[in-house]
Amino acid sequence: MKQMHSKEFDSLLRLPAPDRYASFIRRVADWEEVWSLRTDDGWCLVRDDDGVEAFPVWPHQRFADACVNSMDKETSAKITLQDWLEKWLPGMMSDGRKVAVFPTPNGHGIVVSPSQLRDDLLAECEQYE
Repeated sequence: MKQMHSKEFDSLLRLPAPDRYASFIRRVADWEEVWSLRTDDGWCLVRDDDGVEAFPVWPHQRFADACVNSMDKETSAKITLQDWLEKWLPGMMSDGRKVAVFPTPNGHGIVVSPSQLRDDLLAECEQYE
């Protein structure tokens, strides 16, 4: 796992949601991992303003850990980029779920469709080839 200095962590959390989304895309393409939250019962979901289920994700464990709800016994968990693209996003598309990208402890992230996130990630990954 990549190390993250406190200054970088704090500055990324202060960015507006669209800028955090762009940062998420770049970092996930570079580091090839996505982080989310789970409990003993399974993966955690949130709801957008319309009540649609969304799967929250972050580019680094530190951001996921910052959003852990200890009352619910949540822990951060890593998903490889390959699994994310090949299994998770197609599964969310068929389930009608969305993705909450890079929420902060006291704010919302950008909620996007799995297909939009896949397209953005694949476009960024092409730059690394």
